[in-house]
Amino acid sequence: MTDSFTIRSIEAFCYRYPLVTPVVTSFGKMLNRPAVFVRVIDEDGVEGWGEAWSNFPAPGAEHRARLVNEVLAPGLVGRKFDGPADAFETLRKGTEVLALQCGEPGPFAQAISGIDLALWDLSARRQRLPLWRLLGGQSRRIKVYASGINPGGARQTGEAALARGHRALKLKVGFGADTDLGNLTALRGLVGAGMLAADANQGWSMGQALQMLPRLAEFDLRWLEEPIRADRPREEWRGLRALAKMPIAAGENISSIEAFKEVLSESVLGVVQPDIAKWGGLSLCAGLARDILGAGKTFCPHYLGGGLGLLASAHLLAGIGGDGWLEVDANDNPLRDSFCGPVMNVREGTVTLGEDPGLGITPDLPAIERYRSI
Repeated sequence: MTDSFTIRSIEAFCYRYPLVTPVVTSFGKMLNRPAVFVRVIDEDGVEGWGEAWSNFPAPGAEHRARLVNEVLAPGLVGRKFDGPADAFETLRKGTEVLALQCGEPGPFAQAISGIDLALWDLSARRQRLPLWRLLGGQSRRIKVYASGINPGGARQTGEAALARGHRALKLKVGFGADTDLGNLTALRGLVGAGMLAADANQGWSMGQALQMLPRLAEFDLRWLEEPIRADRPREEWRGLRALAKMPIAAGENISSIEAFKEVLSESVLGVVQPDIAKWGGLSLCAGLARDILGAGKTFCPHYLGGGLGLLASAHLLAGIGGDGWLEVDANDNPLRDSFCGPVMNVREGTVTLGEDPGLGITPDLPAIERYRSI
């Protein structure tokens, strides 16, 4: 089969898993875990699967699913494309004015990303290659870290992650110095000399970040993620870089090639974290990941959602290479665990992808029908 295909159908499926313990960030709580899975089928009957970012706001998942089903899919079905990037550009250019008119470039980018991931899976299946090989990968083993460690019960969450095979941890901070430093002390004690990072989720003002930097220095952090708002002036980010004893990380809230070019041209970010389900899909982010490595920075795909997007992120990291880590959420979520394939099997801080075509998994949607919202 060639890389060209004609799309027969596109459908998004929306799910919500209720949480007993909310996922907490410095800007809000997640009371349930949403997932928007996207299925594309071509005229040869080949399927591809993807996922659109849908964590916030609370009703956002249903909105993204309807964007796929009612707005984006009709523009692609029945058309022939010369690969996923061709379809991506058709969607991007065809909805630019509409996204501007309704003030929703983010939701459109997320919905388009979900379709794009599905088309890359489909393309790899058509070529009978695992996606990581299609992206140019030489090794199917990647490093991972346990992410999303909440301020409450951080030690217990860290212990559980280590017991599952993790050797690297990332703590959510931004909940007051005493809480943050106490949790970092506990996690550093658990992980020993292993990788430990912290994520403020844009939670500090410049003044708060400057106050925290010297207090964080003792923990030998692999990186400090989004200490201030992503849209703060570059001078503020440069000021933080000048005083920080650890690398600064960001990228999940950067959403243009131009903005990524800017951060790659300067020394502020040592770790760059695009989210393929939130912006750009693989059509933009695969090339971006290569540019990140070419700029001498560490590429670590950001991800905190369901299993299909996580698995696609794993394939991207394996496909591009480098010395980065895959983000694996440590919180309860069967919408992740049931669909991330080998990423569930962490061994000594690594996972090993398979050789099956595409993502290597076909989701068992009937098994999660009780969580379906639309």
